[in-house]
Amino acid sequence: MRKMHNPPPEMTETFGEMVAGLVYTHNRANANTAEVHQAASTLHALVEMLVERGVLDRFELETRRKAAAEQLRKLYVERGMAVAMQDFEVSKYEFTGGAVIDCAERLPLCKAACCKLPLALSREDVREGVVQWDLPQPYMLAHNGDGYCVHMDRDTCGCTVYDQRPIPCRGYDCRKDGRIWLDFEGRQVNPRIYEPDWPAGLEAERSQVGGGGQ
Repeated sequence: MRKMHNPPPEMTETFGEMVAGLVYTHNRANANTAEVHQAASTLHALVEMLVERGVLDRFELETRRKAAAEQLRKLYVERGMAVAMQDFEVSKYEFTGGAVIDCAERLPLCKAACCKLPLALSREDVREGVVQWDLPQPYMLAHNGDGYCVHMDRDTCGCTVYDQRPIPCRGYDCRKDGRIWLDFEGRQVNPRIYEPDWPAGLEAERSQVGGGGQ
């Protein structure tokens, strides 16, 4: 009889996380499908009625729908909600955007707070298989228990996958992000970045008050 070997603990833990993520995704997908179908059919019927009666302009509705969809997508990414994956028109290796910021000089103040922000990976990131994503919450960038990205070097605050980093990391500009800086030029950080539950705690408060507050 062939002798059975127990897998190492880290493999068992990873497998458990993957199963939990898949079960969560499938359960939510099944529940959401029924709810979305009902809501979509009701909304479609309502729109047709309003268009027929001349109350609603179909072209204007479509324009506003696209704008609202983009706002919601950004909100979902920022708050790490549900299953998320970004699609970009350009490869991250061809991306040329982004701001030039004196990160090294500001690290003593900001404590690399940007490396705690949630973001969704792109199909390119996932297929490449270098940047890790959160198994229980596909396809959000993975963070460790201290809140920081798993790829951040804890000694230097540098990125260990810098050449393969996602587009949001390449293009992120913290200068006008009030979650981190109250006054970028004046080198005044938002003191809330030092809170252990930042930015999750801050985002939870914003959702309760409709997006207001610092």
